[in-house]
Amino acid sequence: MHFKLLSTRDLKAMDALIDSYGGAEEISKQIESLRDYETRKSIAGEKGFGEMLEKAEEYVKDFAKVEDFVEKNGIAFTKKGICTAQVSGFQGARPTFECVRRVAENGDVLFPTEMISVVGLTDEYVYSGDLISALAMAENILGASKFCSTNLLGTPLPEERFARVEKVTGEKFERADVGNGLSQIILKNMGTAFGNFGGIEVGNNNHLVYLDGITRTALTTGANFFLNPSWSTIVAACYYAREISNLSFKISMLLSTQNIIQFRMLLNIFKEYLRDDGTTPIYEINIGNAVTPETFIQCSQELEASGLSIFLAAHIRINPDLGMANFNWTESAFKVLDAGHDLTIKYESDGESRPYDTMEAYFLSDEERNEKAYLIGDVIYHKCIRCDKDTKEIMRRGHKVRFAKTSY
Repeated sequence: MHFKLLSTRDLKAMDALIDSYGGAEEISKQIESLRDYETRKSIAGEKGFGEMLEKAEEYVKDFAKVEDFVEKNGIAFTKKGICTAQVSGFQGARPTFECVRRVAENGDVLFPTEMISVVGLTDEYVYSGDLISALAMAENILGASKFCSTNLLGTPLPEERFARVEKVTGEKFERADVGNGLSQIILKNMGTAFGNFGGIEVGNNNHLVYLDGITRTALTTGANFFLNPSWSTIVAACYYAREISNLSFKISMLLSTQNIIQFRMLLNIFKEYLRDDGTTPIYEINIGNAVTPETFIQCSQELEASGLSIFLAAHIRINPDLGMANFNWTESAFKVLDAGHDLTIKYESDGESRPYDTMEAYFLSDEERNEKAYLIGDVIYHKCIRCDKDTKEIMRRGHKVRFAKTSY
């Protein structure tokens, strides 16, 4: 690149933040130590979530199995193009539990292997046992390959969090006192209670607040996969996680990667900050909703030529307030797969505009989210139903589909 994306000052600030948590190796070790189910279950039990996990253990015994569907329908996987099933909206432990319960009652749903959560990383969510219980259900009980957490930059946090990062990095963060000892980054574009339509605005040096939030969360819960919606936080994350081998990121559709030019911009960023083994901390890119199947295929071709191992995702259905009405990318997904390209299909919605099948559910307070756990769980359940229907059709067409381990 003609101009370095990160200055010496930027690098020193991020290095100092890593060192303040014991260094990259120590961070990796601590993350890994919290990914064991018994460890998570013990912590969850101390926080009051033990009974929920025990019930979830029983519920998954009633889940449908891929092998049964394949045998019953005489399916043979004869085509290139592997599909990965992903559903969004797993808003903490209680809504996730409600979805698991409904899927068990149904008995005929194949469960997605990737689960996306868009919950602000409040102290309550991170430290109360809520998130670690959701992770235990998702990654340990259900056997999801990924559970993605989201650090919304506008999330109110104890003032001490910001003060610590300022002291460690030497940078300053423009924020407001919102009462009860909490401060909040001041957002100036498209502001919402929890932050700027999913965190698109990352002004000044606020990428350091983003990195601190995911680090604290990872060290507390073992979470190791985070949504990343901003150009600056993507650059910062690629550098920051170079030596934290078990920390990875999903690039949000909200980044607006709507064409091959923007896609190439991302590839250049990744190449600039590769790990020593030639890999990148970026696990997945959610291509924008404007993209045609032909453009998606071109992205896939250029990704393969780059030598990078990254998954590409596309929204199949979206919330009615996230984009155009009646958005449906199903036929486009078939075209991508039939052309022999791998594809992660993501469901932000089931396409039926149910209550709380909106962005509103992503910005509820901790209290409101738990109060409405049944309603949110119902929304997630119906997304899983839609995902199940489409993935079964994809298998009938001869393509393999990746589901959670509990579906095998």
